[in-house]
Amino acid sequence: MTQTLGLIGSGLIGATLARLAVAAGLDVVLSNSRGPETLADLVAELGEHARAATPAEAAQAGDLVVATIPLHAYDRLPAADLAGKTVLDTMNYYPQRDGGIAELDTGELTSSELVQRHLSGARLVKAFNNIDFNSLLTLARPAGADDRTALPIAGDDPAAKAEAARLLDALGYDAVDIGPLADSWRSEPGTPVYTRPYFPYDAPAGITKEEELYRWFVETPSVAVPADRVKELADGTVRGTAGGRFPRQVGAE
Repeated sequence: MTQTLGLIGSGLIGATLARLAVAAGLDVVLSNSRGPETLADLVAELGEHARAATPAEAAQAGDLVVATIPLHAYDRLPAADLAGKTVLDTMNYYPQRDGGIAELDTGELTSSELVQRHLSGARLVKAFNNIDFNSLLTLARPAGADDRTALPIAGDDPAAKAEAARLLDALGYDAVDIGPLADSWRSEPGTPVYTRPYFPYDAPAGITKEEELYRWFVETPSVAVPADRVKELADGTVRGTAGGRFPRQVGAE
């Protein structure tokens, strides 16, 4: 079982995963692109089971490592330090933020296949990319709970997917295997399983200001989505335009 979770990227999803990991009794090593000193407040909040480091140090320290940075920076992930590791990829392709990436726009590769090519010595598993940080924090439940939520995972290495599933279980989630990295598009932005199922209803049409939308987002209770529903949504997905057909969800990274 994972004892130390390394995090490369400590934004909304990264910080939430760190909170869940510490609550589950794991140690976390946090990093970002701005330096360990910028994570002092988060480390202080998390307590003695957390420390800040460089991305390379987080990669080396983690039994499992989460890569949770903007996709356009994927080639800055420390490939040598991640060799031999299972890496959980939370990253999504948002063309309006990441700029056009031809291999993704043409459908030649999924974003996770692109990252796996860079991290050729690692075992990549797509995970935590289809849920916003607020739902991720509030929907975690113990194993066996009637209202336990599931999240999709995808990967090419069965042992790595099993590791990822055990981590999800420890953090409070069931895992639904949606196939290899080539099928990870089934949980990407714009697909039926991407963020929307975890909300009881869409934001009211009258909300136009960003701060009002964010208030609605954090104040609206998320809803549990069981494994059979996640599987149904993923299996029924038709591949569309890379990056999704809709603006990215608030809090998805």
